Amino acid sequence: RVLSLDLNKDRDVERIHGCGINSLDIEPVEGRYMLSGGSDGVIVLYDLENFSRKPCYTCKAVCSIGRSHPDVHKYSVETVQWYPHDTGMFTSSSFDKTLKIWDTNTLQPADVFHFDGTVYSHHMSPVATKHCLIAVGTKSPKVQLCDLKSGSCSHILQGHRQEVLAVSWSPRHEYILATASADGRAKLWDVRRASGCLATLDQHNGEKSRTSSEAVNTAHNGRVNGLCYTRDGLHLLTIGTDDRMRLWNSSTGENTLVNYGKVCNESRKGLKFTVSLDCNPEFAFVPYGSTIAVYTIFSGELITRLRGHYSTVDCCVFQPNFQELYSGSRDCNILAWIPALREAIPDDSSEKSLSRQHLNPAYEDAWSSSEDEG
Repeated sequence: RVLSLDLNKDRDVERIHGCGINSLDIEPVEGRYMLSGGSDGVIVLYDLENFSRKPCYTCKAVCSIGRSHPDVHKYSVETVQWYPHDTGMFTSSSFDKTLKIWDTNTLQPADVFHFDGTVYSHHMSPVATKHCLIAVGTKSPKVQLCDLKSGSCSHILQGHRQEVLAVSWSPRHEYILATASADGRAKLWDVRRASGCLATLDQHNGEKSRTSSEAVNTAHNGRVNGLCYTRDGLHLLTIGTDDRMRLWNSSTGENTLVNYGKVCNESRKGLKFTVSLDCNPEFAFVPYGSTIAVYTIFSGELITRLRGHYSTVDCCVFQPNFQELYSGSRDCNILAWIPALREAIPDDSSEKSLSRQHLNPAYEDAWSSSEDEG
């Protein structure tokens, strides 16, 4: 299904934003409601369900926090995220130096955290049961940890030298956090430890070539502005303005040296990319100019580039229940990418006689005609 993703002519997402879309998030409980955050400070909540039962339909905006709302963000919303455990709450952070915790039912902020600088990114752990910490990356090199329970910024992680552009909790270990900075470094932290930092990822794995003049222990030769764990938490993808994507072993911090080729990245701020779930092989979906590039994570193969936006794509989010993808762009549009239905195969042809041209090369290893295995 992922290999046949295509722009869906039958499904629209209602256009509400008057400016670019920076962040999308689909709630993990039902996979039905999607948040979007825009450069105009507006937040929109969409229902992705098709009530009409017709093939052509529009995903409607249920509600929005628009410019006239008393608590709307003053500047660009950079990150939106649902509370991982239910849809009664969501979070947003903005260039207006705030992180807001919203009550979904009343659309009123239940809490507001204020920072000294622009907020680039925030993240709540999808698996935490023992803490309610929100990691926040701001213009300051210090990573802030805000406690939802106490309503205060409880903790600071020090080690970066420039602004923190992306933060992501491990989906495997609730106290492990990854951070990415404009200083070219990506770090792994255990937030229970006094020193905090477990590892600073080194693209050379400690073996610096004599010819290279790069600083030691950099993940990229440029700003690191995107982070994404694989779904099992065993690996971490980073993206930098050196037009590279790297895959790291998240327990050893080792660069796995998978080569994705040139991954064009001119973003001056955080780039929101995502990975597939329940797929073999696993895929990464990466904004690439006005397209979304689809890579196989472990072999580095560029499978395709999804074309449909008119301007730079800044974010995309994967809907695992139906293997769908949604992307947000500076063209103010959210596009739905849906697996194209396969053409019917005549009854007399068995699966084995399917000509190879029907299959994308990425299918070949994992393909099984046995019903027991599937």
